[in-house]
Amino acid sequence: MSNDQAQNQQSGALARFLDTIEWLGNKLPDPAILFLVSLIITWVLSFLLSGIEFTDINPKTGEALVITNMLSSDQLVNFMTGMVKTFTGFAPLGIVLVAMLGVGVAEHSGYINAGLKKLLSFTPKKFLTPVVIFVAILSHTATDAGYVLVIPLGGVIYYTAGRHPLAGIVAAFAGVSGGFSANPIPSGIDPMLQSFTQSAARIVQTNIEINPLNNWFFTGASSVVIIFVGWFLTDKIIEPRLESHTPIDADAEPPAKVEPLSAVENKAFFAGTAALVLGLFTLIALAVPGDSSLRDPAGSLTNFSAPLMQMIVPLIFVFFVIPGVVFGFISGTFKSSGDFIMAMKKSMDTMTYYIVMAFFCALFLAAFNQSNIGALLALKGAAGLKAMNLPPQLTIIGIVLLTAMVNLAVGSASAKWALLGPIFVPILMNVGISPDLAQAAYRVGDSCSNIITPLMPYFPLVVVYCQKYVKNTGIGTLVSLMLPFTVCYLVTWSIFLLIYWAAGIPLGLDASYTYTMPTP
Repeated sequence: MSNDQAQNQQSGALARFLDTIEWLGNKLPDPAILFLVSLIITWVLSFLLSGIEFTDINPKTGEALVITNMLSSDQLVNFMTGMVKTFTGFAPLGIVLVAMLGVGVAEHSGYINAGLKKLLSFTPKKFLTPVVIFVAILSHTATDAGYVLVIPLGGVIYYTAGRHPLAGIVAAFAGVSGGFSANPIPSGIDPMLQSFTQSAARIVQTNIEINPLNNWFFTGASSVVIIFVGWFLTDKIIEPRLESHTPIDADAEPPAKVEPLSAVENKAFFAGTAALVLGLFTLIALAVPGDSSLRDPAGSLTNFSAPLMQMIVPLIFVFFVIPGVVFGFISGTFKSSGDFIMAMKKSMDTMTYYIVMAFFCALFLAAFNQSNIGALLALKGAAGLKAMNLPPQLTIIGIVLLTAMVNLAVGSASAKWALLGPIFVPILMNVGISPDLAQAAYRVGDSCSNIITPLMPYFPLVVVYCQKYVKNTGIGTLVSLMLPFTVCYLVTWSIFLLIYWAAGIPLGLDASYTYTMPTP
């Protein structure tokens, strides 16, 4: 068999595999409906299991586990009377909305766009790839800004520099989506995932507190791995293949110059950044004194009970609003206080779906916890893991791989963790693995396979970006370009997590690798 025939067979097998994944993914209901179905299943299971006596000991009470029938009249009345409170008290909802209000001001004022353009416009050709990936990673702080700005701009930058534009798009996509959980700067995703992790951990220990930045050190260090692996793959494998197999269309628009910021935009950007730096120095000055009101009674700044840690989300809001407002009024994008408010409104317009999803998610999690089904699954799962007697390292790698597979069908990071967290976290806690490490493993698996699933909402948009330069680009083309990133990120990032763990380097603030069950 010739090499061409072998390659054609491999391409056909990959195409069939991707068709199957897409078909299966399309059969899944919307995440909001998925939570509604899960709620109904929880109710039915609680009814069926409530009459069974279990010998498993409930870690919350120290007594035999009892399943609560959520379909009993008392529980149904409690469900209906508490529905509003359950929804409004859903921790991730407030976290995400408050953070997005601040990010919306910085994004719609033009401050974030100006910063990204400034970083990318003055980069030497040989360092384009690491800088593009790094900027793509930083763009996570602005939620979807990376998809709508950094990815297409990556193509423009490469094309202008005389390189293949699809290489720039691929590198940016790898950083924005493949390295989704690698970021040296805290963002809204940190407290959002933490809130789900804490809710899941409280199935086992009701008073446990998880720090919002419990993975900060690991995600910051991970950005180095993502950058260097992505740099190697783009420059040594992807771009050479593009140059030989994917010529740019003859009628494609000629390379365009990346327009520098105007004098007014430059002035506004530096003023906004100066205001941001001043705010950071002010916060540091307030936090340094030993008697600072930002410290807990023991004098710590990093314990979860410290006011500084309780302020993480409001600080994200403030430190996006300050430069956004300064930039907006100096550059002219904001002409009145009404424009400032409209920027917040626009950011909320994109959150309507999340609010709907959060409604059903909150109801499901409440029923799941109250029924004790989560505790039962955790105890049975822990017993299974203990019986298998797997090393903790293999257990963590299994979590990474399982998450990556689920990610092919369910794209939302929060939706997946809301579903998987109440299973993974208690099970791992019962075998001595901390919620912090469980969340870190989830974040690795969740990131790596984002870039190869056509079901990810922005995947078709990236295909469109590519078609600007190569019209016959399709889903299979993009997946074939991104598959090396997924495989290499899964392998290298998982190994990095194990090495990081073995070295005992802290995962983040107030985080640990092990968990010890409290004495009842």
